[in-house]
Amino acid sequence: MEITENYNTIKKQLPSSVELVAVSKTHPVSAIQEVYELGQRVFGENKVQELMEKYPLLPKDIQWHLIGHLQTNKVKYIAEFIDTIQSVDSEKLLLEINKESHKHNRKIKVLLQVKIAEEESKFGLEIAEAKDLYQQYINGNFPDVEITGLMGMATFTDDEQQVRKEFSVLKSLFDELNHKKELKTLSMGMSDDFPIAIDCGANSVRVGSAIFGRRDYSK
Repeated sequence: MEITENYNTIKKQLPSSVELVAVSKTHPVSAIQEVYELGQRVFGENKVQELMEKYPLLPKDIQWHLIGHLQTNKVKYIAEFIDTIQSVDSEKLLLEINKESHKHNRKIKVLLQVKIAEEESKFGLEIAEAKDLYQQYINGNFPDVEITGLMGMATFTDDEQQVRKEFSVLKSLFDELNHKKELKTLSMGMSDDFPIAIDCGANSVRVGSAIFGRRDYSK
């Protein structure tokens, strides 16, 4: 029952305009099924291997989002069924997704992951790189993907002003690119900082531990 209570608590905090991506990484199929039965259809996974293990065991109307760092040689394993890849952090990866989308005669939705945090460990495009890739997309490159928005992660810190500043940088970039060609999704905010992210303009949040509990990091 704890997962159900957590999920309902989170949903009450989200405006109807904000999409919830329930981050199910390292959590069992039974927990995902429980949240699915509450009406949730969008789930996020970090690792291709784990996603491939779970996908056959769960309902096919789930919209799977890959939110973790993705290696180009693993795109082919998820290209047939993935709804959105939120973690596009290089032109090389975008080209590979485009190639695999074409093979499967579908358009995979992607978000450009932009590095807004000061932490060195975070993946992501520099702002100039994101602008360049989006302009290439507008010019007709990558015809078999659909760039639907941006994703970013703030620094893991108790300094709310820093987190707010980093989210605001991504919102400004989103607005700038949106003027060139409409974007739908601004994905920022996780269990610890999603209220700040929504306040800064996020319309999609990635919430895991606040729903499923703390993860088992031994996996």
